[in-house]
Amino acid sequence: MKLTWKPYTLQFKHPFRIAHGVRTTTPVLFTCIEYDGCIGYGEASMPPYLGETHETAIAFLQKVNLKRFNGLQDIGAIMEYVDQLENKNTAAKASIDIALHDLKGKLEGKPVYKILGADPSLTPYSSFTIGMDSEDGIRQKVIESGDFPILKIKLGGSEDMKILETVRACTSKPFSVDVNEGWKDREQALDFIYRMKEMNVSFVEQPFERSNTEDQAWLKARSPLPLIADESCRRFEDIESCRHFFHGINIKLMKCTGLFEAKRMVVEAKKHQLLLLIGCMSETSCAVSAAASLTPFANWADLDGPLLISNDAFDGIYFEKGKIRLSEGLGIGAIPRVGVFV
Repeated sequence: MKLTWKPYTLQFKHPFRIAHGVRTTTPVLFTCIEYDGCIGYGEASMPPYLGETHETAIAFLQKVNLKRFNGLQDIGAIMEYVDQLENKNTAAKASIDIALHDLKGKLEGKPVYKILGADPSLTPYSSFTIGMDSEDGIRQKVIESGDFPILKIKLGGSEDMKILETVRACTSKPFSVDVNEGWKDREQALDFIYRMKEMNVSFVEQPFERSNTEDQAWLKARSPLPLIADESCRRFEDIESCRHFFHGINIKLMKCTGLFEAKRMVVEAKKHQLLLLIGCMSETSCAVSAAASLTPFANWADLDGPLLISNDAFDGIYFEKGKIRLSEGLGIGAIPRVGVFV
């Protein structure tokens, strides 16, 4: 198997404020794996908090020797080898995993959702993300959500309640909130959550810093809304801890090294009766099409990443009034746009 890659940089349609500053670009690296005349495509999206860059991803990929494997019969064994090369670089590892699944689907003549055992009729609606912004900016983004029936609101700053009131003043759509570890006071957090319940909020994502398990346990015991782990749940081994502090987990391919481990996380989460959210970083339709194949197993999905960038490099996932529709194309069902790999 021949492994190659290409650096890429995502541009946002509308740069938006988040809890830790202004984000305008995200480094992405596309991985190609060629075998028996077919090419599988994968993606590593690397937001700053993951600690990965084009340079670190390329340095890691240069260590990977897929020629030691004769086929794709056991992607798990391949990913076990890839994972043990270094402790970090989860997005770079995910790019290999996605490319392997894409390649396997093409060689076997199947969409990836069939390889994963998912029922395409069970896909949920994806939320549409409203980033932290001015009141006018938030109103404009609510308008841009169009026919998406569910919103996701970014919080974690000093004007959280004003943001929620602004959203609710201009739409009756249900929404979830993502705090991104931004809350510090558990009493105030609980008060916010009770007020959110009256606003038709469905769940609250990552209220406190991942190390603050004391306040997280206290809040879980009292919250009238489900609490979902994001930063606290990166990989399979985090589930054991998270089940004591949260009602559910957000699975992202860039955190967990790809589809193989993500499917294991789905099975483990269901064993513990945890709620499931399938999410994404700022990603193109390559990685998001792969993640979408897991959504039939989930309670919710947050896969609007390709809609928030201006230079999507692939055609793949599509939405029907917000509902995720899985491609019947082979592999992950994502096709590179003209000029991406020249």
